[in-house]
Amino acid sequence: MSTPPISDEHEHEPFLHQALEQATFCAPVPTAFCVGCVLVARLPDSNPIVLSKGFSRELPGNTHAEANALAKVQSLSSLQLQSLVSPWPWEAAPVVEDLLPHVDVYTTLEPCSVRTSGLPACADALIHARVRRCIIGVQEPDDFVKCEGARKLKDAGIEVVWYGGLEQECLDAARRGHHV
Repeated sequence: MSTPPISDEHEHEPFLHQALEQATFCAPVPTAFCVGCVLVARLPDSNPIVLSKGFSRELPGNTHAEANALAKVQSLSSLQLQSLVSPWPWEAAPVVEDLLPHVDVYTTLEPCSVRTSGLPACADALIHARVRRCIIGVQEPDDFVKCEGARKLKDAGIEVVWYGGLEQECLDAARRGHHV
């Protein structure tokens, strides 16, 4: 008798836990959230492959977790991509643009739709990257701005999954260092 396939719900949890771990690396500040993100490629006939991870303010310039994870995966060379994804499923040389439509984004907090700093919103970056799906730990609270990142993603044709079960952990991580 074969083992039944693992449901999406159970498949998402380990990656959201990795995103929560990334959020712990973020230096807390009172004017921004601490967020973690993991980019996972899901190719046919392959186990999920973690391509990159990121957290808020990891890279210079008041950066957000999703933008950092994207920047790190977009900086990978063909050789690095091929070592992560082996065998490479396409005939052409490895380029990240071939992988991004197969990527699930795991983020502890809804991707931002507006930045008070004037930097590009994470939802826009994910749309531009043409990722497949975004699995979100918790909706962004209205502490700083009204977020419509999930709606923007859906409107652009990206599947949005609200993962239930880790909302409080994700919210606690996001508000670390805040006085609420």
